[in-house]
This record gives sequence, C-alpha cells and structure tokens, in this order.
Amino acid sequence: MDLNETAVFVKVVQMGSFSAAARSLGLPVSTISSRVARLEQRLGVTLLQRTTRSLLLTDKGQAYFAHASQGLELLHVAESAVRASLQEPQGKLHVTAPVDLGYDGLARLAGKFRAAYPAVQLELLLTDRQVDLVSEGVDVAIRVGNLQDSSLVARQVGVACWAPFASAGYLDTAPSLAEPQDLAQHVCLQFTALGKAQWTLSSGAQLETVPLGAQLIANDLNLILSMAQAHQGVALLPTYVVQSAALANPAATALVRVLPSWQAKADPVHLVYPRQRFVSATLRAFLDLAVADLQTWFSVT
Repeated sequence: MDLNETAVFVKVVQMGSFSAAARSLGLPVSTISSRVARLEQRLGVTLLQRTTRSLLLTDKGQAYFAHASQGLELLHVAESAVRASLQEPQGKLHVTAPVDLGYDGLARLAGKFRAAYPAVQLELLLTDRQVDLVSEGVDVAIRVGNLQDSSLVARQVGVACWAPFASAGYLDTAPSLAEPQDLAQHVCLQFTALGKAQWTLSSGAQLETVPLGAQLIANDLNLILSMAQAHQGVALLPTYVVQSAALANPAATALVRVLPSWQAKADPVHLVYPRQRFVSATLRAFLDLAVADLQTWFSVT
C-alpha cells in the first residue's frame, strides 16, 4: 500500500481537478495523473471518470474517498498529537521507586512536578522488586544500589548513606557510645535488610563489624524510624529518610547521628529509563526536576 497515491487521489477530489491538485502539492500534473492511475490499477477499479471539462467520482471512487479522506485526517491528528507531546509535557507518566525511599520525599517530588505540569497524570509504583520498565510500561525508575540492566539509560543523582541514629531522650539514659563496639551495650533496632546478627560500619579505610543481640528486628523501615523517634534504641537509617522525616514533621522527635565519623553501606542512586531515540517532553521535564530535587536528598559524588 502506497499512502502517497491515496493522498494524491484525495487531494484531486478535494481540489476538483488534476491541475489544481498539482499546484497545491507542488508536483507536475503528469505525476498526479500517474499516481492516481497506479492506485486504480492496484485496487482494480475505476475511481475517477475524466473528461476535458469535468472530473466525476464513480460509486467505488466515492466510497474510497469517504474512507480514505477520513483515514488521512486521523493520521494528521495522530502526528499533531505526537508533535504536541514532544513540545509540552502532557499525558501519563509512570514512575517506580523502592518502598523505603521515603514517602515524604516522594510526596514532595510528586507535588512539585504536579504543580509545574498539571496536564500530566502521574502514577507512582512503590515496590522493592526489580520492575521490568519496558514490559510493564514504566517510564522511569528511581533505583538505589548497583545497576544490573545495562540497556537502560542511567543518571546518577547521589549516594544513599546509612548511618546510626538515636534520639536525645534515649541517649540521655543509655551507656556511653564513643566507638562502634559500644553498640553491643545498646538496644539496636535492626532493619532486616541490613542483617539480623551484626552491623558493619566503616570510617575511611577502617572497618568494624559489631555483633548484636537481637533485641528488635523488623522488616519495615518506617517502623524502625518510629521506634527510634520513640526513644527505644539506636537504628541504622538512611540519612535522607531522617532528613525527610524532619522536614515533613518538625514537631516530631529529632534524631541525632551517633558515631558521626562512621557509616554503614553507601549505595549509588540513579534515575533510569528505557533507551529510546526520542525522549518525550513529559519524561524530559520529570528528569530535569527530579535530578535537581533528588540531589538535595543525597550526597552527590
């Protein structure tokens, strides 16, 4: 099927003559005539009856013109919609992020984006599983940790650092905490993902592994955060989660970073999206805003 032949036929009918269609399209009359003839030959019917003074549609030509003109108009509408989407953020944007990235920070990011681009419908999927962006139709992901899929485009926004925190209320009545091994004398609120038996802390090139008594273990980071705020012990928490919680609720119990020269794991944080020839205006707008916003959460390498 050659849509050029169809488009020329529709233009001839609309303009009322071969010569008028030729002038409109900027083509020789012979080219217009040959394309209509090829279309008729391919379809096996006569579409136009031509005389020296008039141009008449056959019944078959009338039916073909009705459908073809409508189809070409829909193609023009489709192309216009795509061009518009490349110029102005609009439509849907599907974003995924880990559950423990922090509800407050993500809520602020979503709020900023929605305020800037109200025509975009934003859908957030929070999950700890590795989402297949292409097969699941997800536009962009915030990922913490080393990347596995090299087929994705990645933009690093910083490093997620985990460190020990406690409330002043807990520290006022707890034993001294000057060295990592002192943690053995404390109530340690243990997030399952970081291990049940020990914590490993580093300070420059120095590495310390601290065995812990399993006083409390939980698989929910927000529960660990809440218990630390309730003066129940020392918790290993991402610095961005503590920062985000403080900004979201200034009246909540503040947490103090203990052993400030020591930290647990530090994971790179990336924005990743499927490799594509053309990045839509909607995705580009989210990437620009999210990079700037996420860099305020994380220490940038």
